Amino acid sequence: MVISTALWSFALVVGLLTLTPGLDTALILRTSALGRRRRAWGVVLGIQTGTLLWGALTSLGVTALLTASHLAYTTLRWAGAAYLVWLGVRMLRDTFRGRPASDTSDSDSVLLAGTDSVRGGWRQGTLTNLLNPKMGAFYVAVLPQFIPAGTNHFAMGLLLTTVHILMGLMWSAALIGFARVLHGWLRKPRARRLLDRITGTVIAAFGIRLALSD
Repeated sequence: MVISTALWSFALVVGLLTLTPGLDTALILRTSALGRRRRAWGVVLGIQTGTLLWGALTSLGVTALLTASHLAYTTLRWAGAAYLVWLGVRMLRDTFRGRPASDTSDSDSVLLAGTDSVRGGWRQGTLTNLLNPKMGAFYVAVLPQFIPAGTNHFAMGLLLTTVHILMGLMWSAALIGFARVLHGWLRKPRARRLLDRITGTVIAAFGIRLALSD
């Protein structure tokens, strides 16, 4: 397999993965639809930071140890599941307390609704990605298949990861642009509560699914 073929083939695989609705999509849409564009881009950059780290670690062979060790994988899986369930439950709890109905944010809801800052979104996106061991498992299983023989594994692995990141950035830009259409509707307190309940349910469900998965 030549480098150009490897790049195009990998782009097709991760392109389909990127377009599949999931936790990342829910977080980006929810944050940007509430009008917090800087925080939404922070979430995007955080997710891609996690992707870069998973790709780099896989290229170095470190994440192979994670998949080889049942204890290490299980520990990370439960940590990620607990984080996602906490995130989703807290979001749902706040809707019943009436917090999302207000246009202002307080310090207690800063992590979920948050001020419009790139830094806060970056922390949330990075944690969400790094605490998902399936990202590591995906890279360990898929990335080596697209590294041509005779190439530098680390350099080629980073090049393939860059393709994934670029596709993720383009899709995220489309999601943020689409969410602007929803912003006017979400000025209504009832609509914001509905969005938060949907997003919170999706996030908590992902956490429970991660906890119960093999």
